Amino acid sequence: MGQTIGRQATRNDRSAGAGAPRVSFEFFPPKTDDGAVRLEQTVRALADLAPAYMTVTYGAGGSTQSLTRQWVDRVRGLSGAPVAHHLTCVGASREEVDALAADLWADGVQHIVALRGDPPQGTDRYRPHPDGYPFAADLVAGLRDVADFEISVGAYPEVHPEAASAAADMDNLKRKLDAGAARAITQYFFDVETFLRFRDRAHAAGIDKEITPGVIPVGNLKSLIRFSQACGATVPRWLTDMFDGLDGPEHEETRAMLAASVAIDQCMRLSDEGVDSFHFYTLNRAEVTRAVCHALGVRAPAESAAA
Repeated sequence: MGQTIGRQATRNDRSAGAGAPRVSFEFFPPKTDDGAVRLEQTVRALADLAPAYMTVTYGAGGSTQSLTRQWVDRVRGLSGAPVAHHLTCVGASREEVDALAADLWADGVQHIVALRGDPPQGTDRYRPHPDGYPFAADLVAGLRDVADFEISVGAYPEVHPEAASAAADMDNLKRKLDAGAARAITQYFFDVETFLRFRDRAHAAGIDKEITPGVIPVGNLKSLIRFSQACGATVPRWLTDMFDGLDGPEHEETRAMLAASVAIDQCMRLSDEGVDSFHFYTLNRAEVTRAVCHALGVRAPAESAAA
């Protein structure tokens, strides 16, 4: 009973705005006019929550490079927040990556999410560019030579699907952080204990830098399952059961309510375990992410004053 009361008190304090965590938001470059309008609305809706930063992704094989750059600039202009540009090792030489990084720095973009990247469509596995950075640790080291970037890297609580083992995957994460990255942002997950075990293993491996859990609101369950199979994330049976029968557009509001409930519970439990930063894969929509932030005590100034 005492532990339950203590946790409830912590949550009451949090909802009053005390000790709110740091949050960051991730977007992908839209490819249609309607998508662009929706993303602009999403950025405006989340900007007043004062995120630590926002990020804009690359497509597979660097396929959205020009769009990523355009949207980094647009998101900066719309939000006034620091915006991180994703960079990968795929499809570019070191010289090209360094030139882009130098251009970003000169333009005031000082945060980069450095990733190995996924193989281009139509290829069966990752192959380093012959003149490029072979892996993410090499990319981090190269970026540090270009300028004093703040660098985030990826981490996999359930192990990268191409890693030889969990130990090898952890060694790779340590190399990336030792090369100069400031933090790791994890792939999304749904089992809180999976993240906590991963964090314990990271600390045991000598990693003392920030590990920020990635949180994804459940939008389209079928798409989530398909993407999760590719990235090695587990979609638990309880989650598929929860969203069973809610595929049609007439159930959009119900899906959003359930997605918010799942993400709020996940984040609250992580917060109770000492997690004080969250990275939201927003899917270019604001409503659920904003609801989760509100529950965590991350609110716009007007909302905090009203509370």
